[in-house]
Amino acid sequence: MADGPERNSLGGRVRRYARVGASVGGLAARLAGERLLGLRLDRAEHAADLKRALGGLKGPLMKVAQIMSTIPEALPKEYVQELAQLQSNAPSMGWPFVKRRMAAELGPDWQSRFAAFSREAAAAASLGQVHRARDHAGRDLACKLQYPDMSSAVEADLRQLSLIFAIYRRYDPSIDTSNIHAEIAARLREELDYLREARHMGLYAHMLREEAGVHVPEVLPELSTARLLTMTWVDGRPMLDFVDAPAAVRERIALNMFRAWYVPFYGYGVIHGDPHLGNYSVRPDHSINLLDFGCVRVFGPGFVQGVIDLYEALRTGNRDLAVHAYESWGFSGLSQEVIDTLNIWAEFVYAPLLEDRSRRIQEFGGDGVYGRDVAEKVARRLREQGGVRPPREFVFMDRAAIGLGGVFLHLKAEINWHRLFHELIDGFDVKALQRRQARALRRFDLPLP
Repeated sequence: MADGPERNSLGGRVRRYARVGASVGGLAARLAGERLLGLRLDRAEHAADLKRALGGLKGPLMKVAQIMSTIPEALPKEYVQELAQLQSNAPSMGWPFVKRRMAAELGPDWQSRFAAFSREAAAAASLGQVHRARDHAGRDLACKLQYPDMSSAVEADLRQLSLIFAIYRRYDPSIDTSNIHAEIAARLREELDYLREARHMGLYAHMLREEAGVHVPEVLPELSTARLLTMTWVDGRPMLDFVDAPAAVRERIALNMFRAWYVPFYGYGVIHGDPHLGNYSVRPDHSINLLDFGCVRVFGPGFVQGVIDLYEALRTGNRDLAVHAYESWGFSGLSQEVIDTLNIWAEFVYAPLLEDRSRRIQEFGGDGVYGRDVAEKVARRLREQGGVRPPREFVFMDRAAIGLGGVFLHLKAEINWHRLFHELIDGFDVKALQRRQARALRRFDLPLP
């Protein structure tokens, strides 16, 4: 059994640079030429080319593209619209590859450990592919098998991401991307370790144990390694199958999604940082399955308190409390003008929570990406005001809010978000959260924040 991380080799990184350099370097160079040199670029055509190139690559660059598509103002709209389509559509690797990888993880007699194992991948994504199997007890299983040389791929692709950010900083210094890159890098490196992901799954099953509307697969430790994650199979349909369902169905799904993400956050300081459409499915009773736990972020209790403090600041008009909340998240050196600008974004994100009525998550038009118009306005103002450096913790919390908002927008769900929120925060005790978080993380051998 191979449990250790694969070697991050120089040769692997060099090969990866050669494969992705044309795609990412081309994006950076063409956009830089358009912005800095006045060159004309057919963005829509180039964005479609980029999506095709990235969709055919194995590895983290596709996941980085997904992340970038949810960070407003990071890329022009044409690229966001194309990259947002990169979900679980990477081409799978064939049976000879699978046999070699499975033998490397479970030994040469690996097939004897299953009653059945599908030769064809059921799904293929950025870091690995999933095969359906059955154990000798008759349980249907999902075996997520990591592609080879992913450690080298991660490092190579993060270098490419640095190149994009460096070029953007030359013409748009309004948002210092250094913390964004550091946070994405940390989460991607963690995603390489499937044993860590197995512990995340155990943690989520524990945190959501009383939520009948949310289901987490069960890990089979005896059939899992650092690069093979075997879990029980969960059936469900894609979220987009329900966008035209009756209102009661759409609202039930939205309610389950809300609780799946925010019961762990307000109860334990934990967030699932990757709410794209490939990471959950809907059961016949309209409960949901959570399917991927590689990108999980644990926050200090003070960060969670800051989220509630900012809500109270906006609700009561307490400017000093708002400043305290931003500072507790790690923002520093904020001018009065920058605080006003950050409040524009905060007022947008918190608006559904502040109104005690049923409403859609967003009640005015946009270009299809939740919050993008507001975020662009904020970015323009920050550019005029000298910019800001978002703290690392903010990256995936913001991404979760944007991603979930997009889901709720698709579902056209009209819910009293205010009451859902207050069910979670009324009686909030930061010290109680700290104790609960520490016990849960110790139980699943995960580090404290």
